[in-house]
Amino acid sequence: MKKRVLALALAAIFAVSCVGCGSQKAAEDDKKIVIGVTPVPHKDITEVAAKLLEEKGYEVKIVEYTDYVQPNTALEEGELDANYFQTLGYMDGQNAERDMHLVSVASIHAEPMGIYSKSIADLTSLPDGATIAVPNDEDNEDRALRVLAETGLIAVPEEGKITPADITENPHNFQFTEIEAGGLPRMLEDVDVAIINGNYALEADLGNTSNVLYIEEIVGEKITLRGNVIAVKDGTQDSQKVKDIIEAFQSDEVRNYINETYAGAVIPVF
Repeated sequence: MKKRVLALALAAIFAVSCVGCGSQKAAEDDKKIVIGVTPVPHKDITEVAAKLLEEKGYEVKIVEYTDYVQPNTALEEGELDANYFQTLGYMDGQNAERDMHLVSVASIHAEPMGIYSKSIADLTSLPDGATIAVPNDEDNEDRALRVLAETGLIAVPEEGKITPADITENPHNFQFTEIEAGGLPRMLEDVDVAIINGNYALEADLGNTSNVLYIEEIVGEKITLRGNVIAVKDGTQDSQKVKDIIEAFQSDEVRNYINETYAGAVIPVF
């Protein structure tokens, strides 16, 4: 009888201990943040925000990716608490195309897209039949073609997402090559011009190694449309952890860092 009572007592103590361990682990997980980013400028900006989160007691891990696909896959699968690399339009496209459940919780900065060349000094020198490389994902390809249309060299529809097939006027018979966005800087040796996202242009130092033929103007509604966002998995956006992430990224420290570091190549939008 005494042995049975002792066994029951030990079992009860063990059960209470397990509950305590579970609560402790949950508390520890709540103080860990894993953020997925692409290299420039997202990683650098995240390092500024991470210091503020660490001051709040969080342990922050930054995971760096070199493409636009894996950060969303990892977030959807629960490997990340948040990611920071994309525009709202790109995220919405990924949700629709890949049945993801990601939401934007904050817009942090915008990066003007640019037209770059290794062989041409200005847009007036772009020959008929020139080969132009553009991103191959829906949102960035649409944006790249609209940037080219800003120069007056082509005309495109005002509404909807567009591809080269939707161009309404192409008097110079430009040829378009669709490339994964991160690979565009490496294509400059093989095409006449490439229309490249600001982060990849910064990473490849294109401002110093290539001719910058045109830089997108980001004003008005474009500020919202082109802002790079903090994305999280739907259902987590109201957590204290996510609220603290937003506060850190939309801080004066981050705003000042962007303004002082990138001289207009990256602009804060909060």
